[in-house]
Amino acid sequence: MSICIDLSAAAHERAGLGRYAASLTRALLKLEPELTGFINDPRESRLPAPLSDLPLHTAHLPRKRWRLRAAASYFGGPPLDHVFPNVSLFHATEHLLPKISHARSVFTLHDVAYLLFPKYHLWQNRFYLSVMMPRFLACADAIITVSENTRRDALKFYQLDPAKVQVIPEGVEPQFAPIAQPIILQAIRQKYHLPERFILYVGTIEPRKNLPTLLEAYAALRTELPEVGLVIAGGKGWLYESFFERVKALGLEEKISLTGYVPDEDLPGLLNCASVFAYPSVFEGFGLPPLEAMACGTPVICSNASSLPEVVDTAGVLLAPKAVRGWVEALRRVLTDSPLHADLRARGLTRAQQFTWEKAAAETLKVYEGVA
Repeated sequence: MSICIDLSAAAHERAGLGRYAASLTRALLKLEPELTGFINDPRESRLPAPLSDLPLHTAHLPRKRWRLRAAASYFGGPPLDHVFPNVSLFHATEHLLPKISHARSVFTLHDVAYLLFPKYHLWQNRFYLSVMMPRFLACADAIITVSENTRRDALKFYQLDPAKVQVIPEGVEPQFAPIAQPIILQAIRQKYHLPERFILYVGTIEPRKNLPTLLEAYAALRTELPEVGLVIAGGKGWLYESFFERVKALGLEEKISLTGYVPDEDLPGLLNCASVFAYPSVFEGFGLPPLEAMACGTPVICSNASSLPEVVDTAGVLLAPKAVRGWVEALRRVLTDSPLHADLRARGLTRAQQFTWEKAAAETLKVYEGVA
């Protein structure tokens, strides 16, 4: 097989989708070294090694034009064979599957949030996925979902053949682990101006992440634990204005730290420095940030919505996403109860060992072989 995997999200640092594409490809290269990659637009793209050494296909189109060109191939436009010469299998990793007449295809479906929570998405993205997602899924020879929750949603909304859809959970990169060297942690603390003790959230700032709940819980918690900080690590996603309005309304402008996008190489150190990891998202296709926090030994308090219980299980504290009082109490307990803190740390480390990219890559390669 000549396998091509879409690395566009990784090249353009598109948060969770980019992490998935990069981590899976790195693990696949250990099993199938003849992979090639695809980037829709190589300008201003950044691929880390060893991905940067892969032979690359490209359409030389910015993202919006590429999305439209791929869609046109389903409505009478020519297939995109010329972009993928000699490719026998294409793996779509960011919810876009171009038509390639000479290649088989595998499609990773991360979630159907645009259907379940349309108000949390820009109308242009919602319209595009509403029109194209059924076509992409029908065209794909096999579909990978990253959780049982996403598989159930896919079967419910798209009337797919269940035999065509396989769950392959995501994994944890080996650098996400406890860090024993104080000098590394001190460098991260200085770089991001971190308080001595703090609550950490990692992810984009967008409505479905439910950050107002965390802000309100933190504002209430400050009356008991004023020395504890709150660090929001992640770039702006979309429809983020309400988050900043809530920060201002609660008088937290000078109380919280906004790091912006944090590069992958800094995330393990940031997670190791945190006293507790909080993730109140109302919907996730998988939930990689809580898993990476557990792998670093950071206690996790997490929403009990969508796929998150599949990831965290009994290794963290699971709460209703918008139960502010529950979040206040859980944060207070984890921050002040040393035995509970130690227990969550131990359980999280054990739980995280069950998720590896090596396992995900081996299962993905079986899917490739099945459709080829």
